Amino acid sequence: MAQPPCFDLIFFGGTGDLALRKLLPALYYRHRDTVDCSGWRIIAVSRQALDTAGYVAMVHEACKQFIPAKDFDEAVWTAFATRLEYLAIDATVPADYDKLATALAGSAERIRVFYLSTAASLFADICDNLAAANLVTPLSRVVLEKPLGFSLASATAINEAVARIFTEKQIFRIDHYLGKETVQNLIALRFGNSIFEPLWHRAAVRDVQITLAETVGVGERGEYYDRYGALRDMVQNHALQLLCILAMEPPSSIDPDEIRDEKLKVLRALRPFTPDDVRNKIVRGQYRAGAIEGRAVPGYLDEPGIPDGTTTETFVAMRVDVDNWRWARVPFYLRTGKRMQERMSEIVINFRAVPHAILPGNDAGNVNRLVIRLQPDEGIELHVLAKVPGADMRVKPVKLDLDFAETFKTRQWDAYERLLMDVISGNLTLFMRRDELDAAWHWIDPIHSAWATQSDPPKPYSAGTWGPTASSALIVRDGLCWKEES
Repeated sequence: MAQPPCFDLIFFGGTGDLALRKLLPALYYRHRDTVDCSGWRIIAVSRQALDTAGYVAMVHEACKQFIPAKDFDEAVWTAFATRLEYLAIDATVPADYDKLATALAGSAERIRVFYLSTAASLFADICDNLAAANLVTPLSRVVLEKPLGFSLASATAINEAVARIFTEKQIFRIDHYLGKETVQNLIALRFGNSIFEPLWHRAAVRDVQITLAETVGVGERGEYYDRYGALRDMVQNHALQLLCILAMEPPSSIDPDEIRDEKLKVLRALRPFTPDDVRNKIVRGQYRAGAIEGRAVPGYLDEPGIPDGTTTETFVAMRVDVDNWRWARVPFYLRTGKRMQERMSEIVINFRAVPHAILPGNDAGNVNRLVIRLQPDEGIELHVLAKVPGADMRVKPVKLDLDFAETFKTRQWDAYERLLMDVISGNLTLFMRRDELDAAWHWIDPIHSAWATQSDPPKPYSAGTWGPTASSALIVRDGLCWKEES
């Protein structure tokens, strides 16, 4: 990536968990590995009564906690800390923006990034107040953190409010999954190699599985999470974006709008769910008490901030159909949940079995699959059949494993490192365009509407498992199984 230009990066919500845990450690790494950072300026904004020295001390502790000890260097930190400033501002009070205007005076020619790491309900107020204080320049950009809305109607209201102040090319709707190295490699794998494209369609692919599993519960986010649930928190953005990259047609170039045009076509090709489909093709679950890595953990209803009797889902599994020529009749299975057996994000592409098995050991059906691991260990596996050494013609499944850390021998960028640098350089490729977001919500909303009218509660599952047994039944009905069950 080219040397970042001079910029002012303003974090609204600068004392929040995301800024301290992810954004500022990511900038520490970029500062450490960039030759000339003299043009960098990072301004944190929050209501908390702090001065710059107090804020720097807070960030210092956060970076020591969230950056591995082998990577944290006090001399590097001291240099990075000189880039940090803090302003105590209430984002809803227009007069407070005078402080920011004073801090930014005389810098209109610099790239100016407003990163809104706040509740989405504040986005409109912040943008209006920025405009009223004459802080939005032609070189300004705004980053919108998810969740961007609660439904199509609320997302539309937010987007229209932001669009009054910023043009579409100035708006960066962020999804950190798209910044992961493996997702970038998925694009390279598909469109940089001639061997995969002939197999990337219904004639060769039997099914596709996308799993985004977490071992953690809701933690301190109970009040937020109970309003959104797994479908809005994970499927509407992360899972659908991965599906789009997997299923899209080859773009004519890597121009941001060329790629986003193809992703939009996939979203518009998703088969809508009828109320009966919601009952038969979607499983929603809610975790109960169990054990994670040998440690007892409470159920969802016993977590802080969770109301009694809530029916919010912490698990979703669904069969998705993409109604176009490339993917007709190929099932895509999406699965996400909290308090699962493993922390794992992966994509599994199962290829069709050979039409006639002639080799001993090749009578069990499908053996060819491509596994793309997003976390915790990023890499790609290709499962094939190979002969067992010896006189007999016996075969068994083996895997060709590309481990990124082992192969490239270099530290991989965190997703937020890449995305922050893309914002500064103005590269919109990995950010959702408004019509993409609208299409995703248009597909998601009927699912929630159906759940609201159906009396079936979420199916319980014990913490430390792979979710409700109904999720296995969902895929077994098609004569298939989840990867860990095969």
